[in-house]
Amino acid sequence: MVRSILISVLGLALAGPAYAQQRIGNCNVLPSDNIWNTPVDTLPVLSNSGSMVGTIGANTGLHPDFDTNAGDGIPFITVPGTQQKFPGTFTFDDESDPGPYAVPLNVPIEGGANSDGDRHAITVDVDNCILYELYRAFPQASSWVADAGAIYDLKSNALRPSGWTSADAAGLPIMPGLVTFEEVQSGEIKHAIRFTAPQSRHAFVWPARHFASSLTGTQYPRMGERFRLKASFDITPFPADVQVILRAMKKYGIMMADNGSAWFISGKSDSRWNDSNLHTLTQVLGSNFEAVDATVLMIDPNSGAALQNGVHVAVNPTSASLHVGHAQAFTATVTGTPTTSVTWSVNGTTGGDAITGMIDTSGEYVAPLAVPSPATVTVRAASTASPASSGSASVTVLPLPSITSVSPSPVLTGNFTLTVNGNGFIPGAVVSFGGSALTTSFVSATKLTATGNAPTPRSAVPVVVNTPDGEVSNTVTVNVTTAPAITITISPTSATVVRRQTRQFTATVTNTTNTSVTWKVNGITGGNSTIGTISTAGLYRAPSSVPSPATVTVSATAVADPTKIASATVTVSRR
Repeated sequence: MVRSILISVLGLALAGPAYAQQRIGNCNVLPSDNIWNTPVDTLPVLSNSGSMVGTIGANTGLHPDFDTNAGDGIPFITVPGTQQKFPGTFTFDDESDPGPYAVPLNVPIEGGANSDGDRHAITVDVDNCILYELYRAFPQASSWVADAGAIYDLKSNALRPSGWTSADAAGLPIMPGLVTFEEVQSGEIKHAIRFTAPQSRHAFVWPARHFASSLTGTQYPRMGERFRLKASFDITPFPADVQVILRAMKKYGIMMADNGSAWFISGKSDSRWNDSNLHTLTQVLGSNFEAVDATVLMIDPNSGAALQNGVHVAVNPTSASLHVGHAQAFTATVTGTPTTSVTWSVNGTTGGDAITGMIDTSGEYVAPLAVPSPATVTVRAASTASPASSGSASVTVLPLPSITSVSPSPVLTGNFTLTVNGNGFIPGAVVSFGGSALTTSFVSATKLTATGNAPTPRSAVPVVVNTPDGEVSNTVTVNVTTAPAITITISPTSATVVRRQTRQFTATVTNTTNTSVTWKVNGITGGNSTIGTISTAGLYRAPSSVPSPATVTVSATAVADPTKIASATVTVSRR
């Protein structure tokens, strides 16, 4: 499709200060050491680079898929932390984050409200630095229906589970790869740029998590494939604003994120763009690019963190859950530089704060006195020698332990299993029953299970949860009672059945969850051809001739308690 060219004046502040990295509102767009934000200008070229470029189109020019037209490009908006959240229903629900999503129902949708295309809907919560992305999104009265949805913590390097899609086929976030007017105006783009290609391989490469093709040849690019504009390409003839984009393509490259038109470069449309200038990007051909091996920067296949100047920072432990007001010691290991000192921060604030928790220079983190929102914060250690090199750990701050319910209640004498529901449970928590510790299993922060034995009936037995950090929950009491005796009845209790005919009997077992029975005729399981047979479902069939005596006994024995038997008399008649 040929778009009309609208000429506007773009005032570039190219001499002004550039961002340390891309920022949206108060949020950095992913950590500074994320692979999206890491230069690839010195990485080795892949051996099949030429064939992949040829498959996409060596003589095909770049296409800026954004301009001054609001209906083009991929839009996104910022929202506050107070934005109402809406539930989502997804076609690919097993690979989508359940939500809810802080995406207003009137958010701009890619292609417009009546579009039948990808219909991406994207927002950034700039108070909590959370990115919400929907694919093929359709707003309902009070919810979203979409093909897929993904939620990202922009403070974290965590990737989606391997094999999961996202709002993009590659399983990657979309917004971090978009070209925006603001960053071009600043004079520097400091991240890779999203692009599409018509055909892809049945494979994905870090940091991608998903493929969308059945093609297997190495001439096809993988999802997540990183290309860069060749260093030898002369960008000086291009307009100043376009040079900003081309410099980013040389330093940070472009990353394949979806199947689509060849060399389509993704960005956010804006009325301030100069469309004539953007159109000059079509003069840059596929042959001016080369595919590079970004996996040499990979530290962990499940993390987007990338090696920075050969310096690597690892934080241990990588995750922790602790109660409000409690402390957790973290250590940082720095390799690749003789300077091993680090700067500690919480959610991007050096030393942390009273809302998200404090961390001292030794790595001792103290949780805040109230659970923050969101409850999981990021503790980060950045190398003082190479501040872009950092490692992180996630900390989930929990309320003090409390019990909301215990089941079963009452507890029956004998062996039992308790389910304790509540809040603030951590691994190692122990359920106490009447002052005795039970064998306890940690299920989640809101559920524990525990096994024990209650030999005799008791009233108001206290149930308490003790956590390994010394906290004690509230007390909930349960009664211990004797289990009622199992009973069994049969219906009908007597019947006359003509030979070769049938009669249905039913048995009712009470006071047990095991209601199965064993059916017998004259004490013989299932009966026989002389006295008649009975099925496992209680269907009695009379024999072909009248037995002697003519009256037989049909019985049902409770499997849960074989001493419990109910009987019925059956008289077999000739006619």
